[in-house]
Amino acid sequence: MSCEDHSVQTLRDSGHRLTPQRVLILSSLRHADGHVTASEILEQVRESYPYIDASTVYRTLSVLKKLRLVSEADLGAGETIYEWLHQDRHHHLICRGCDGLIRLDHQYMANLGTEILDDYGFQADVDHIAIFGLCTDCVPDPHANGN
Repeated sequence: MSCEDHSVQTLRDSGHRLTPQRVLILSSLRHADGHVTASEILEQVRESYPYIDASTVYRTLSVLKKLRLVSEADLGAGETIYEWLHQDRHHHLICRGCDGLIRLDHQYMANLGTEILDDYGFQADVDHIAIFGLCTDCVPDPHANGN
């Protein structure tokens, strides 16, 4: 079964209708090279289906997020980004000083999710997380003031 067939089957199994718009949105996400915004998805889908409405894209993204087929994150740029969840799960460390972005391996968040489950009995969704802070270049040097 291809990955697209798997996505279609997941939608069907969850009781969601498989409309042409949803198939185009699925395809747009699956073939995106990394993160995309809802407006980018809308723009791409409109090339094939000009009558699609932005609300259809947002509703479909919401369904896909609930089915854990897509992740949603705010990387601090003002617009929410979406990414297809696949084998290469990752997270981001975002520097507040220089706006640098560091890719964080999923294992860190998977371990955190396991610890939260063990300690609290709470199953956390750790699909795509952005952590804000300062990178090594932007952390103030405590010795810079002559102390």
